[in-house]
Amino acid sequence: MSLLIRGGTVVTMNPQNEILQGTSLLIENDHIAAILPANSKIENSHVEIFDASNLVIIPGFVQTHLHLCQTLFRGLADDLQLLDWLREKIFPMEAAHNEQSMYISAKVGIAELIRSGTTTILDMGSIYHEEEIIKAIGETGLRAFVGKTMMDVNDIFPKLKEPIKDSLRSTLALAERWHNSYNQRIKYAVAPRFVLSCSDTLMRDAYEMINSFHGMLFHTHASENKIEIERVRNRCKMDNIEFLHELGLLSERTCLAHCVHLNENEFKLLKSTKTNVTHCPSSNLKLGSGIANIPKLLKMGVTVSLGADGAPCNNNLNMFQEMRLASLIQKPLHGPTAMTAKSVFEMATINGARALGLGNEIGSIEVGKKADLTFLNLANIQNPYSTLNNIYSSIVFSSGSENVDSVMIDGTWIFRKKEFLTLDEHKSIAEATTELQKLIQRL
Repeated sequence: MSLLIRGGTVVTMNPQNEILQGTSLLIENDHIAAILPANSKIENSHVEIFDASNLVIIPGFVQTHLHLCQTLFRGLADDLQLLDWLREKIFPMEAAHNEQSMYISAKVGIAELIRSGTTTILDMGSIYHEEEIIKAIGETGLRAFVGKTMMDVNDIFPKLKEPIKDSLRSTLALAERWHNSYNQRIKYAVAPRFVLSCSDTLMRDAYEMINSFHGMLFHTHASENKIEIERVRNRCKMDNIEFLHELGLLSERTCLAHCVHLNENEFKLLKSTKTNVTHCPSSNLKLGSGIANIPKLLKMGVTVSLGADGAPCNNNLNMFQEMRLASLIQKPLHGPTAMTAKSVFEMATINGARALGLGNEIGSIEVGKKADLTFLNLANIQNPYSTLNNIYSSIVFSSGSENVDSVMIDGTWIFRKKEFLTLDEHKSIAEATTELQKLIQRL
């Protein structure tokens, strides 16, 4: 398939950070074949033309920490701190999932992600029914790293755990079946939940598993909440990141969600091991966890990306909200020049791609990269004059999902002119309502 996207303003996020006006993109199959002047003619009568003359074209957003299994729980776990939130609400509801409710939970979460311009995710599932999440992702065309959560210890909700042998065996089976599936859009990330829910052996063996397949990642939570850190310290006699380092789990193939409360040595460990940090500002605020020192991590050269986390600790899966908050919460602490619009846009695009080991494939608009693109219409009351004066500011501070016109992944339209092409939005909403009521009854 050949497609000529004609006449848009392209925010490339290439090494030169070029913003190209009146540009055309030639898409061949799943990749960007050429970047051309707007009036370029293609000697191919079978080329489809898409008029983007009034649109801004950006790399699709990359969210590096999500829980699609929790989407149905939105609004059912408010006003709690992390460990109470898990014990009283999230673990019981995850344990009540069946195959259908898990599938629908993922489906409605994916719809929200696509509508707000996200094209790639790193997702952590629950212990059971991971195949249903993968099925939903595969059918809808999203690009994703997936992984069932691994827990062989769960003192706060003992019903939701499994023996270490079962956890490792089922994880390996999932990785063997699904890593690089759906035309390599879906890859696997082993996902032990966090230190307090995993034995040392499970953590080590899970990390060792990423060497079984090229491109696999290690994905866990770390240093999110002060009470969590205190319990880690009591058990491990050191802080969270230090303990992960002691086990040999920090590397450029490791993605750590949160990292809110770090000691000075842990900052240095993240830098020296090239470990990737996922910042979840909305989640950290809603659970009262705190504000991560992201400016310091970025200054040290740590790769920091963004994620919405789960719907019940955020209530939105919207990257525009994460970008805006990521910037604004730092300014009272570090000054008004901290966390510029451009820096958080980098976190939402190319930094996310780098964290997933996909920096050569996605995250920027360059010849040879995958055609994962989000199209924005910024001509509305929030941007009544030329956005080109500071396009990053217009996107980060003045825009939202309502500005997303179209979304393309792997050169295929997933959402075009505000219409879903790979899922039935209204049917998914109705099914989600039904499945949530059944899940609540199972509780």
